[in-house]
Amino acid sequence: MSKAPRSASAKRDWGSDDTGCTILHVDMDSFYASVEVLLDPRLEGRPLIVGGRSNRGVVTSATYDVRALGVSAGMPIMRARQLAPQAVVVGGRRDMYVEYSRKVMGILESITPVVEKLSIDEAFLDVAGSLRRLGTPVTIGKLIRRRIHDEVGLVASVGIAGVKSVAKIASSHAKPDGLLLIPRDATVPFLHCLPVGALWGVGGRTEQILERAGIDTVADLAHCSLTRLDQLLGVASSRRLYDLAWGKDPRAVTVHRPEKSIGTETTFGSDVTERPTLRAVLLEQSHECAKRLREADLVGWTIAIKVRAADFTTVNRSVTLPGPTDTGRDIAQAAHELFHKYGIPSGGVRLIGVRVENLQSRSQGVPVALDDDLRTESTERTMDAVHSKYGLSSLKPASLLRPDQQGRPEKNSPE
Repeated sequence: MSKAPRSASAKRDWGSDDTGCTILHVDMDSFYASVEVLLDPRLEGRPLIVGGRSNRGVVTSATYDVRALGVSAGMPIMRARQLAPQAVVVGGRRDMYVEYSRKVMGILESITPVVEKLSIDEAFLDVAGSLRRLGTPVTIGKLIRRRIHDEVGLVASVGIAGVKSVAKIASSHAKPDGLLLIPRDATVPFLHCLPVGALWGVGGRTEQILERAGIDTVADLAHCSLTRLDQLLGVASSRRLYDLAWGKDPRAVTVHRPEKSIGTETTFGSDVTERPTLRAVLLEQSHECAKRLREADLVGWTIAIKVRAADFTTVNRSVTLPGPTDTGRDIAQAAHELFHKYGIPSGGVRLIGVRVENLQSRSQGVPVALDDDLRTESTERTMDAVHSKYGLSSLKPASLLRPDQQGRPEKNSPE
């Protein structure tokens, strides 16, 4: 659910010459919400918000009619309900989103092996090697949209350009349910009609700095002196954004984009003060992270926790292990120790999360101490096999069978 600004005045047709425009950005429309409609057809045509069901949760996705009312990702559910009182609010189902994402990515990988997955619902493709087999870039973009609709039942928007940054902006302007080609000759005119926040890499803070300096559009940035931009943003950021403002982006589509971290968070329906409840949530989160690590054939060296207090004060604590791990037991032990040292904040805990960082491929080798109990790893891999056949609720650690339900936690989207 992108927050990047779009230009209402930007044209929807910049020409039909797709020569050299072999970079495609495919972005699913309202992905989580669209999957929910597929799973429950009664939601078809209704304004829909996906997120925590209680007023303490946050929005992860919404249909476009709801977005038009000002609802955006990360917004508290209570505020979203005020903006869109008629909307239906449903909780997220990560397993189903992952399954539908796999179907979409499978279609993309059948088009070209050069696919760079950015997130669960978007990816770059370089189709240069597919032109002879499938036709022009625009033909391929139309094929992708048709196949995703016919085979998966979802809607995708596609941006087509000569470089990655422009293709990504183009897909945003193609939404909803569209395709936008930016020919090479139209790249600079297209960029220069956009607000500066549309540039890939301009976040909220950078946008504020630029706007305070009177730089409101991409054209303003492109025609600003490098000396001034260096003073405002620093040399590295200013030069990168200056090049992007002129449509210069040398980055290639990278097939293997390594995960930087794997984590999950839980927002509680009411502030939690009971340590057993919080320890149970940390344990469940640790096993979820471990399962995702094993699925990706990754191990992690650093375990981190995130705790948000009732007054919204947020702290992060982390520890680096003697060796990398992909087991829930090791992750939970580290997370519990970090939380024990931090303690329960006054007023209770509003949100808690676990994250595994400093990842590496398991194929790089994992050191094993002489006293390591390898039965833990074997047990958890057996759990994976059971889950894949009978579902996640079929088997879990014994300590989670009867957890204290104070606060009735609701999962947010995984990081």
